[in-house]
Amino acid sequence: MHARIQTALISLEATHNIRVLYACESGSRAWGFPSPDSDYDVRFIYCHPADWYLTLDEGRDTLDFPVDGELDLAGWELRKALRLLRGSNAALFEWLQSPVVYGERLDFQARLAPLLPALFNPRAGLHHYLGQLRRGVEEDLAGEEVRLKRLFYALRAALAARWIQERPGEAVPPMEFARLRALLPADLAGEVDELLRRKAHANEKTMVARPVALADFLQDELAAGQAAREGLPVPRGGRDSTELDVLFRALLSEAFAA
Repeated sequence: MHARIQTALISLEATHNIRVLYACESGSRAWGFPSPDSDYDVRFIYCHPADWYLTLDEGRDTLDFPVDGELDLAGWELRKALRLLRGSNAALFEWLQSPVVYGERLDFQARLAPLLPALFNPRAGLHHYLGQLRRGVEEDLAGEEVRLKRLFYALRAALAARWIQERPGEAVPPMEFARLRALLPADLAGEVDELLRRKAHANEKTMVARPVALADFLQDELAAGQAAREGLPVPRGGRDSTELDVLFRALLSEAFAA
């Protein structure tokens, strides 16, 4: 599958005359709780030659492809990605720390890394994860039986939200569930371990009995996060807009250099 992903990225570059600057795994395989039949959620950031940007009308800034059962492939154009990063897009903060990187050019991660702490908005990040958690609590976990996959989506969102609230000095929550679970109450650890073991051998549609204690924890985390959201700081990253502009121009200049 990794070879297929590499082939797909090379083909995209040739077909669309782009350079893929960064490509990573973004779903459960990167989070650390895949099922045997989990697809590969590949996300990438790409750029065009500099002339593409010198037009009166902006061109299409995404590349999306139908999911074929195994591979979910989608990319964002560099300018779009940097604008979203300036706005503290939580998905991008996750992509940039993915443990599974399929390709990288021009030290993309390392050049962005110094800018990330000032760009992260804790309030916006908390809002993102609370939105995922709310869906879990109000929709996915409402019945007597729940999808195991969705249970872990909600749990991961709850722990990421708690991370933002409890660790202001390192407010960007890690992508990997193994690190987030350090914030899990000890009395839930055994049940979560058992559910992880089951998920490792279950398919994407596997249902389990609604775990009452865990569901109560998720409900409490949603309420706590909603109460804390307005008290979180909103950093002003205007200084970094200039630095992002400099990086944007440098990457465009270098990406298609002979």
